[in-house]
Amino acid sequence: MINKLHYISQQTDRRSHLDNIRAACDAGCQLVQLRIKNETHENVLPVATAAKALCDRYNVSLIINDYPHIAVAVDAAGVHVGLQDMTVAAARAIVGTDKIVGGTANTLSDVLTHVKNGASYVGLGPFRFTTTKQNLSPILGIEGYQAIMAALREQQINTPVVAIGGIMESDIPAIIQTGIHGIAVSGLITQATRQRLLVQHIYDLLNKQ
Repeated sequence: MINKLHYISQQTDRRSHLDNIRAACDAGCQLVQLRIKNETHENVLPVATAAKALCDRYNVSLIINDYPHIAVAVDAAGVHVGLQDMTVAAARAIVGTDKIVGGTANTLSDVLTHVKNGASYVGLGPFRFTTTKQNLSPILGIEGYQAIMAALREQQINTPVVAIGGIMESDIPAIIQTGIHGIAVSGLITQATRQRLLVQHIYDLLNKQ
């Protein structure tokens, strides 16, 4: 079962990826994606190793963004690949059949390709403009999610779809109404002053689906 709330790590001026992952785990997040872009395997591996140990202490699932070999090396729960990085099929060939493999999508065609290639879930977005992602794809908004989710229902495709990209707390009820499985957020949790209360409220909203 794919968790309905994905926390995507980020490094801020005062806190590292590991600092923010620790805070998210402490707040109650149950799935964390380590997202370090444009770094070498050698630089990412020690952070991933530490993140796995940290997540294990909280019994939290860890997904590695873009580095399937590192996901295998640290025995993470799985890997997530971007549209321009690697196909889901290629990632699956590296990590095997037992791990989670997620893929980023912006269109119905992207989603269908990921599903065909054996994706465990699809991250669909962006919902709105976000500063945490470079080379942003076209914004989907509620109407975009409604159209894509309706098309997936028509084709009887049940692969979990997770909304991503600039999502705010107030957006969640409308997003869930589209049939989306869950959400992936970064800044919403990283920047929150009362993280534990926020995470609990997000889970409450997601579980009303």
